[in-house]
Amino acid sequence: MAVPSVPAAAQLGGGLPVDVPGTLGRVRDTLGDIAGPVIEPVGRVVDDVRSLARDRARRLTRLVTDHADRVEWDDRRQPAVRGEVLLLDPDESALETAQQRGYSLIERGALEGLDVPFARLGAPSDVALSKAVQDLRKALPGREISADQLHFPSGKSEGQADAAVSTALPRGGTVGVIDGGIAGATRLSAQRGFAAGAPRASNHASAIGSLLTGAGTARIYGADVYGTDPAGGNALAIAKALGWMQAQGVPVVSISLVGPSNPLLARAVAAAQGRGMIVVAAVGNDGAAAPPAYPASYPGVIAVTGVDGAGRVLIEAGRASHLDYAAPGADMSALVPGKGRQSLRGTSYAAPLVASRIAARRALSTGAAEALKAADLEAIKGPRRTGRGVLCNICRSGL
Repeated sequence: MAVPSVPAAAQLGGGLPVDVPGTLGRVRDTLGDIAGPVIEPVGRVVDDVRSLARDRARRLTRLVTDHADRVEWDDRRQPAVRGEVLLLDPDESALETAQQRGYSLIERGALEGLDVPFARLGAPSDVALSKAVQDLRKALPGREISADQLHFPSGKSEGQADAAVSTALPRGGTVGVIDGGIAGATRLSAQRGFAAGAPRASNHASAIGSLLTGAGTARIYGADVYGTDPAGGNALAIAKALGWMQAQGVPVVSISLVGPSNPLLARAVAAAQGRGMIVVAAVGNDGAAAPPAYPASYPGVIAVTGVDGAGRVLIEAGRASHLDYAAPGADMSALVPGKGRQSLRGTSYAAPLVASRIAARRALSTGAAEALKAADLEAIKGPRRTGRGVLCNICRSGL
């Protein structure tokens, strides 16, 4: 598959986090969670933080280098779709100004189901994307303008494992999955592609579909935002997928992808929430010192971290501007077509389990607020950095 298994994009250009006091504070929190009364040497954890940062920078740099025809750095040094700029709320005057400065109109419309107007513009071929975004902002002051940044899966599956997610939970509810293509999910009601070559099955998305089936979800909707495009997982594709989910009446959507903040995606999330949708997202796997992950950090999004079989927060778990719940994110497995039973690790796999519980509650309630209140009552108090508690611990079996 052309989609790279890359952790969350971070505000790095190959360096390390510079927020030293904040980093050390988060390291201390991590120590408390993973070691309890036995405190490991600080140097070891600092090495883990540095390793995660180096891995993130290395993988993002490799992505941009290997796919330079489709991906380049934006003005925040984030991987983005090459040569494309997003403009929110375009009008004729703004488009005319952009075209006078050499920008071409690739697409103009409103997100399906959300009525968020946008335009996709092609930057002048001789101008780097980072410069193009800055120049257009100067030409159109006060407008929301950004690159179309990429988002990446926040989990991995590998090998064989015996532990599985239990099928003993009551079934019910509908969950939408924005990810790669889903294969093998018996409760997949509909699937649509939002990238070149999509829908195309991915191990990551198929494992999520398997988890949702095992956790009792009655209906699954899939949106493939990757397909065969190296620049898949971009903000526009995710925003369009959210709009499609809204048009289908999907009440709860799970997103196990992470990237930087993007104004179009932020607007799409807010519009979906305003129509009653609950958006659940993983915090990523770049470690507690990483920059806040999106879409988990958008206001109102249910941000989810992962815990292992002993109830400890994953050492690699990232962070968001807020945290709502934790759920199993390791020491479990899923059936992936063509791969058999695969062991799973990452916050990617915690998010759909939380979504499954909220969806089951919502199927029995009259609205989003009631479903979330019921989820709060169901959550089991966990260690620090688990938000309001751990959901779906009962999903585990055979551990």
